[in-house]
Amino acid sequence: MNYLFYISAAVAVIATVLVIGKKNAVHALLYLIVSLLAVALVFFSLGAPFVAMLEILIYAGAIMVLFVFVIMMQNLGRESAHQESQWLTVRIWTGPSILSALLLMEIFYVLMGSKERLATTLITPKQIGIALLGPYVIGVELASLLLLAGLVGAYHLGRPDKH
Repeated sequence: MNYLFYISAAVAVIATVLVIGKKNAVHALLYLIVSLLAVALVFFSLGAPFVAMLEILIYAGAIMVLFVFVIMMQNLGRESAHQESQWLTVRIWTGPSILSALLLMEIFYVLMGSKERLATTLITPKQIGIALLGPYVIGVELASLLLLAGLVGAYHLGRPDKH
């Protein structure tokens, strides 16, 4: 099962580097979705299927769909129509397709009943809640304050000037 972890981690790192390196926002989003799916597979291989499902549902599902809708609503006119016709080429989709196929093969390997076990212990949602609200409560509260500060800062940077 170590192979599953290392291959998933490598796919996550490669996809994340490609997210940073892409100039086109839609291509970066495709690689970011692949990266988030790889991170979910890393969590699953470490024995945390609940966290893996949250990763897929919340990040790869809801937030990425929101990002795609924001990009779609920017309607850039004729330039965007020309760009969309270029996106339909095979060359553009090969990178995300290869990384996604690698993750899919790993999932089939796990689901088809490999002889190795995923992890020695299974982490339940109750254990996650006890850990977050027990010894790590200070870290959770500091993270929530940091997110609140980022939200207030984004509001002040994004609001229109009244002058």
